Amino acid sequence: MYDYLIDTHAHLDGGEFSTDLTEVLQRAEAAGVHRIFLPAIDLPSTDAILALCRKWPDRLSPMIGLHPEEVNADYRKVLDAMYKRLKQSADEPQFIAIGEVGLDFYWSREFEKEQLEAFEQQVQWSLETRLPLMIHCRKAQNEMVNILRKYASDLPGGVFHCFTGNAIEAVQLLSFDCFMLGIGGVSTFKKNPLPEMLPATVPLERIVLETDSPYMAPVPHRGQRNEPAFVREVALRLADAYGVTIGQVARQTTANAKQLFLKNHSNDITL
Repeated sequence: MYDYLIDTHAHLDGGEFSTDLTEVLQRAEAAGVHRIFLPAIDLPSTDAILALCRKWPDRLSPMIGLHPEEVNADYRKVLDAMYKRLKQSADEPQFIAIGEVGLDFYWSREFEKEQLEAFEQQVQWSLETRLPLMIHCRKAQNEMVNILRKYASDLPGGVFHCFTGNAIEAVQLLSFDCFMLGIGGVSTFKKNPLPEMLPATVPLERIVLETDSPYMAPVPHRGQRNEPAFVREVALRLADAYGVTIGQVARQTTANAKQLFLKNHSNDITL
């Protein structure tokens, strides 16, 4: 078996996994995926994620954050409650990142001001806690970059989740030290340019693997519910693109994830 893989982004708290999560985790283990990181999107999902991490502490690790699509006029109350949860987590599975946070103007700019404020506040959480950011961004890269630049010299790092951009965008994002690109199932889609662009622009040392389960399943599972075992397909596609073995992809991306998410962690997490 090649070295193990980490799925750095999976929404296993969703209803899509309510009946067979044990089997999903067994399939992940069989595929060499030994650790899965769970981003929150709001306060209820934070509670659900913590419950899963209590049940499977050797497999799952939690994040905490307010997803941009969950931001509305009352976002300050939600952030206040989430911040209290973040600061009172001594007896809980420890959060490894602030996420899933960011900006999303794809569907609407109705709450643009609120999204910008919420994202910047959660960037400040990252500075305070030294936890990395798990950043979601759609149709808002310029706005996101402008906020991050305010804090660039002190950011602890993070992941630009579900990267699907071009070389110019990749270079801009990786100008932030200690940040990685999260590469998932889109990289396996027919005619997707990522397998050609990434090796020419992005070293493997700046990539982590993800599924975004249950969304965007990779080929040959496209159209199905995505799950962490399928991150192996992403690793195989990157191995082919970079001209290396899947073992090399696994070792490097796992080392990247451990360095980014666990370098300041107060608990010993065995991966």
